[in-house]
Amino acid sequence: MSEITHPTIKDGWFSEISDMWPGQAMNLRVNQILHHEKSKYQDVLVFESSDHGTVLVLDNVIQCTERDEFSYQEMITHLAMNSHPNPKKVLVIGGGDGGVLREIVKHDTVEEAVLCDIDEAVIRVSKKYLPGMSVGFQHPNATVHVGDGFKFLEEQKNQFDVIITDSSDPDGPAEVLFQKPYFELLHGALREGGVISTQGSENQWLHLSMITKLKKLMREVFPVVEYAYTTIPTYPSGQIGFLVACKDSERNVREPVRSWSREEEDKLCRYYNQDIHRASFVLPNFARKALE
Repeated sequence: MSEITHPTIKDGWFSEISDMWPGQAMNLRVNQILHHEKSKYQDVLVFESSDHGTVLVLDNVIQCTERDEFSYQEMITHLAMNSHPNPKKVLVIGGGDGGVLREIVKHDTVEEAVLCDIDEAVIRVSKKYLPGMSVGFQHPNATVHVGDGFKFLEEQKNQFDVIITDSSDPDGPAEVLFQKPYFELLHGALREGGVISTQGSENQWLHLSMITKLKKLMREVFPVVEYAYTTIPTYPSGQIGFLVACKDSERNVREPVRSWSREEEDKLCRYYNQDIHRASFVLPNFARKALE
């Protein structure tokens, strides 16, 4: 069998270069390329990094890493889950690596967790190369639907307590997941008092206008919309944001309505805790003023 190669990897280094990050790139040292295929929807690459463990890359963009993705997955999940008083039925759109699903089923209120991802290759590859992340697929309350999340939502009315959109950047096929019609579908699929969280783009410094536009669009659909962010070392900006929205106009998603004990937080999470929940919504002055 010939050695696997990939155009983004040269001289032992992977480079993520994007028009979204003008003048900068994210480089990781590569020990070994583990897998590469062209699925029906995207380029799927898995390699072993010297410092970040196994790395999943889709269309030349880092999606998750074995060692440091927990901050993203814990935050996008628990900000929403702990903003709902009793989340029983939860949906993930995207998230084929299984990391968000893994976090959802840590909540003992959950009776059904549904994941809908368009690309079976991401699920299959993650199960093989990211077993610690994809462990949520094995949970008895988890079900998987392979298909278009937008079309799946069109068939769901008043079904879910929490919906989490774990998508790629707002470019290409994922662009529709950052537009008003999608937010309207989310609203319709939620039960009374339901909560959503979705990626709100990376880097407040470069993409504040995009984040401001997204929040404005969501405010046209949801009465409560807040922006939070977290740090993550393998994104070019070192951070990523989330928009958390609720159908209940009286709900304050900045304050968890449910929380684990400190002992439970230490057991269940590496990053998230109730203090981080509150602090993630505290923004620097320039961002706070733009998003008011």
